[in-house]
Amino acid sequence: MKKTLLILFILGVMPTAIAQEESAFGVGEWFKFKMSYSNWLKAGNATLTVKEGEVKGKDVYHVVGKGWTTGMIKWFFAVEDRYESYFDKESLVPYKFVRDIDEGGHTKDLVIDFDQVKNKAYIHDKKKDTKKVIETKPNVQDMVSTFYYLRNNLDTKTIKIGHEVHVDMFFDDENYGFKLRYLGEETISTDFGPVRALKFRPYVMAGRVFKEEESLTLWVSKDKNKIPLRIQADLAVGSLRADLEDFSGLKHPFKTSKK
Repeated sequence: MKKTLLILFILGVMPTAIAQEESAFGVGEWFKFKMSYSNWLKAGNATLTVKEGEVKGKDVYHVVGKGWTTGMIKWFFAVEDRYESYFDKESLVPYKFVRDIDEGGHTKDLVIDFDQVKNKAYIHDKKKDTKKVIETKPNVQDMVSTFYYLRNNLDTKTIKIGHEVHVDMFFDDENYGFKLRYLGEETISTDFGPVRALKFRPYVMAGRVFKEEESLTLWVSKDKNKIPLRIQADLAVGSLRADLEDFSGLKHPFKTSKK
């Protein structure tokens, strides 16, 4: 449970084949997720909101991700996290990223400015009052912008079972190579009814949080929205599951499957 809000990152990693012409999202989109621990204990909630923004005179998408623990979990491990990403409306590469978290007393307050021309990340650790510059990969993504970047590059008509995608991502103060594998289609039960979904296996670093590389399973809607419907994570102790609970502002129609 130490990184409950890492779920925001996992919700954002979906595979891509070739770019689609029509955007999967727009300003005003909002998601709310409910999280449970070991499939029975309510653990918390998370939201993702797409807003208008501006960075150095450029119109950008400003996405705010929030997460917090609730119920019994909150009494012995309180979490209150906030993530923000400002990314280009056309290329979807990020210009600024904010990570302000408090996870059971473990806190971070980072602001990262990306220079996508010089491939550099300017990191301001507000908690430690330090600044540093690190070289990045070309067109690097942050943990929030990845979600939206890949949604716009998912082609459900051509993707094949076993297909893998690699994404250059920057997290905290280091470059991170992310890999994800497509597992096929599946109809899952949701709060909105049965939904036809695409199933994926994100590969993560095994260690304190996850049992092994293949500890995660992700389901997203098989439609133009590419909505993250569910994520199941096996942790070092117990498991964490996030399910889409509510939404608004979708750019495309969302329909459940017939029984």
